[in-house]
Amino acid sequence: MAAHLVRFEDFELDLRAYQLRRSGRALRLERIPMEVLFLLVMRPGQLVTREEIIEKLWGKDVFLDTDNAINTAIRKIRQVLKDDSERPRFIQTVTGRGYRFIGHIPEVVVPPAQAPVQEQPASSLRPKGAAAGATSGIGKRWRLMVPAIVAVLALPIGGYFYLRRIPKLTDKDTIVLADFNNTTGDSVFDGTLRQGLAVQLEQSPFLSLISEERMQQVLRLMGKPADARLTAEIAREICERTASAAVLDGSIASLGSQYVLGLRAEDCRTGDILAEEQVQAARKEDVLNALGQIASKFRTRVGESLTAVKKHNTPLAEATTPSLEVLEGLQRGLEGCLFHWFVGRRSLFQSRHPD
Repeated sequence: MAAHLVRFEDFELDLRAYQLRRSGRALRLERIPMEVLFLLVMRPGQLVTREEIIEKLWGKDVFLDTDNAINTAIRKIRQVLKDDSERPRFIQTVTGRGYRFIGHIPEVVVPPAQAPVQEQPASSLRPKGAAAGATSGIGKRWRLMVPAIVAVLALPIGGYFYLRRIPKLTDKDTIVLADFNNTTGDSVFDGTLRQGLAVQLEQSPFLSLISEERMQQVLRLMGKPADARLTAEIAREICERTASAAVLDGSIASLGSQYVLGLRAEDCRTGDILAEEQVQAARKEDVLNALGQIASKFRTRVGESLTAVKKHNTPLAEATTPSLEVLEGLQRGLEGCLFHWFVGRRSLFQSRHPD
């Protein structure tokens, strides 16, 4: 019989309530980290490979950045369990393979078996007369109808709350933009996609990105070079230090001759995912257009009005350059004339398209 409650130290994992508690208090843990924790706890001491996690959570034929998703899930599990990756008490990393739950589980609670139903004489189970049969039929029909009625009533109520939902960001919030995680092996995407996304998002009168100068100042305070790669982890720390609302990190992966772009906004204080988008580009030449599409979707997802998005949404190829290679050259020329040309183009664009 399957367990429904697993206790370790002062934590308890309730598989039926889909909840993690500490000393009786419910802890906040999102769906993906919670399911990863389920997989690990139900196989204590055993290696759970990354491939098994991917197959269990997303299936075999998935086109997502699963490596980044798993890393994020493990990090969030460790955060909520107060577990140190260097000296783990609960989650041990087996480098290049997967993870193992090493915490001591002193108690596993199994739901009690249901009491056997006492057999009744056959005569007592038969309805007495036509009235009993009619009552039984009506009761059966009501049991079928009530869930349907509840579902119909719930639709307009759910739609109301969906349409009236509070925007996830406000025009007073700032965002830290991380570098894209490039797994294509093509260096042309290094740095250029982040720069292109910045141009696209800076058109928005609703969103506000932390400036490059401010990020360089924070990087120096962190003891890192001003030109350090802005990984998701570094960007998250910058987000916390600047009291920003969210960190925005992207990814690009190759799928045969196609490309898959992903974009995710995460609340750097709580770890909540505010928005997540994904688009595909049929060819390398279409990547910049796809970047513009994913930026537009992201803007509406986090609370910007459709009117504002349509008004301030010049295609990226018009705002900068239609060529990835040229954009890459601009990125590499940060201290040369190409950079100043690029800045001039952006200033010209902003002057022609004021808020």
